[in-house]
Amino acid sequence: MPAAVGAWVAALGGASAASAAGVSALIVWALCLAALVTAARSPRSGIRATAGVAALSCAAAAAVLSHLALAQPGRGVAHLEVDGGRALRVVAIVTGKVEPSGAGLGFDAIAERIMIGRDTHIVSLPVTVRSTGAAVEGRDALAPGARVEITGTAFRADAGERAVLVVRAADGMRVIDPPRGGLQTAADLRRSLVGVASGLPPPGGGLVPGLAVGDTAAVGEQLDAAMKASSLSHLTAVSGANCALVVGIAFAAAAACGVRRGVRVGCGLGALAGFVVLVTPEPSVVRAAVMAAIAMLGVLLGRVGAGMSVLSLAVIVLLVADPWLAGEIGFALSAAATGSLLLLSGPLADGIARWMPRPLALALAVPLAAQLACGPLLILVEPTVPLYGVVANLLAAPAAPVATVVGLAACLAAPLPVLQAGLAAIAWVPASWIAGTASTFSGLPGAAVPWIEGGAGVGALALVGAAVVAVCLVPGTTARARVGRRVAAVGLAGLTGVGIGSALLAGVAAPATTPGGWTIAACDVGQGDAVLVRSGGAVALIDAGPDPQPLTACLRRLGVDRVDLLVLTHFDADHVAGVSAVTGRVDTVVHGPVPDAAASQVLQVLAAGGAQVAVGSVGVGGELGDASWRVLWPPARSVAFPSGNDASVVIEVTVPQTASALFLGDLSEQPQHALAASGVLLPRYDVVKVAHHGSADQAERLYRQLRPALALVTVGDNDYGHPRAEILDLLEHGGAVIARTDRDGIVTVTVRDGELAVWREHASDGVDAPG
Repeated sequence: MPAAVGAWVAALGGASAASAAGVSALIVWALCLAALVTAARSPRSGIRATAGVAALSCAAAAAVLSHLALAQPGRGVAHLEVDGGRALRVVAIVTGKVEPSGAGLGFDAIAERIMIGRDTHIVSLPVTVRSTGAAVEGRDALAPGARVEITGTAFRADAGERAVLVVRAADGMRVIDPPRGGLQTAADLRRSLVGVASGLPPPGGGLVPGLAVGDTAAVGEQLDAAMKASSLSHLTAVSGANCALVVGIAFAAAAACGVRRGVRVGCGLGALAGFVVLVTPEPSVVRAAVMAAIAMLGVLLGRVGAGMSVLSLAVIVLLVADPWLAGEIGFALSAAATGSLLLLSGPLADGIARWMPRPLALALAVPLAAQLACGPLLILVEPTVPLYGVVANLLAAPAAPVATVVGLAACLAAPLPVLQAGLAAIAWVPASWIAGTASTFSGLPGAAVPWIEGGAGVGALALVGAAVVAVCLVPGTTARARVGRRVAAVGLAGLTGVGIGSALLAGVAAPATTPGGWTIAACDVGQGDAVLVRSGGAVALIDAGPDPQPLTACLRRLGVDRVDLLVLTHFDADHVAGVSAVTGRVDTVVHGPVPDAAASQVLQVLAAGGAQVAVGSVGVGGELGDASWRVLWPPARSVAFPSGNDASVVIEVTVPQTASALFLGDLSEQPQHALAASGVLLPRYDVVKVAHHGSADQAERLYRQLRPALALVTVGDNDYGHPRAEILDLLEHGGAVIARTDRDGIVTVTVRDGELAVWREHASDGVDAPG
């Protein structure tokens, strides 16, 4: 275990500071040598043992750092002109599972050629590809092993990631060559299972491919949310349980044929390899497969190791081979869950058996151990705690292996359609039980309790877990044991109180945590736009962000139940993907040019919810309480700017003798110049929402003309470098106060006696007054 921890720490640190990996590797190798010398020369067994452990830990860490140092020269992209979002084409080989990502698709790949202008660069670079809803030619053949051509832009990935570039397929993608050989067979099998499961009644039908081979394409948004809220989403991610079932079945079948041990192990390893190809090598799958392979090797050699030693060796091997796995949340969750099951499930069962029958305690200990280990890590993904997760897992557990085995058999039976359909129908029964369990528990009051965000939330939930373990495990009836359990119980109660308090602040008491008299509020929805304007009791929402959950939370905190005017500046996912948060609660929708059928569908859903829908172009306007609003861009039926960023709806909101605000959508430099020259702008604006999250594609002339007192930058964690230093410097030199949602969180603007007061959610002083 110390060696595995050493490898993990080295991988995280080395990947984040790869330029120093070589020097770090030399230092750690020297420490390893020193520890070996100490172990060899020390007369004391305790010192020899400690030095031996230190040597192993240093060797694992040094091996990881050495890999990072050797890989660094081939990861350079300084010769590629990718900054600033320049258009390019990329030819790449798909290496990872193709999964839904926002309004499009996302997958990992190895770039072979990058064409920028007239230059073609022959490379071999790991990249992450993200489609923003652009058309994919040959979508059915898009699978691991396929060669694709992407037209769009690219940006440098964050330090510590395996990918060195993030490629955005903004202008389309096509499959040049489909997968070949075994990869093509695996893709066909997965597609066949998804096809036959689509004919089964939902929601269980859509869950069958996820349980069998980890393909969640058919899992709807509602079921996906229910699985997460009930802590059952791990069942649709292939992990150690699936690998163990496959290896166990293959091993048992070989043993039934009476073959010798070496052949049985070979059969198990062959089945494991085929399964990994079938389900694609995700981090959790790779961890489970390597661990199973090590265990099988131990069986072959007659040296069966303890579970933790096998897990630790598997982690070391994987991190040496692929140091960037250390930053993958799926890999961390897989290792944490496996370690907790090996270390905690037995002692927890013994402790819980003091209060209930032992069979029930054994069944309860497994999901409890997994949730105690994984809960703190999941806070980094979603700051909520599934209150009924342990009970939901207890009820779903018996159905999961049945659905997995029968669903996998249905997948492999693709050449026999009748048999495949029958097996899929059988797998539907336990899958429906799991889906029903998820839906039932996610619908109970307090199913997903809000928790503290960030590192503080991780630490608090880890302490809750430690307190639960202490309450369950402290043995004996002595005075010391009773005191220990009472102390742990008091700590557990206190930390639970913190969680309940956080839930109240995020729920019924949420409006009390923000200023009540705000006029403008920028929601923190990540890399996207969602800005509210309120006047005379009427509320306008300008864009809906990339995800309904943060928008819902923001509306709750600001006490907004209904939206009088919804402005969809354009139909990129970071502006409309969260619109379901307000569907059915909107009176009027004003939107930019409609580029495709997906955008039309968004408007149809809003109209079905009771909204009046109108196109936003120059000349459109109206009243919002005591304020008036008008659209300043785009021109009606524009040929030069038919849709997209450059046709973003630019809206002006003014309250007579009070304040004026301008919201620039994602307008780029060229249309900004046109807007500046149009003669429709006011001489000055109190508040300006900076265009396109503060990209570099801005017209200096426009911002000098606007002279805002306050500049709002709606931005989140991104690969573009937004907001760029150029626009921030321009705004500061113009005298504007800058508020940005990535650092400040929710930002509200209140008008008091003709002056602006700005409140920042994360600011230490809270309020400032722009000039």
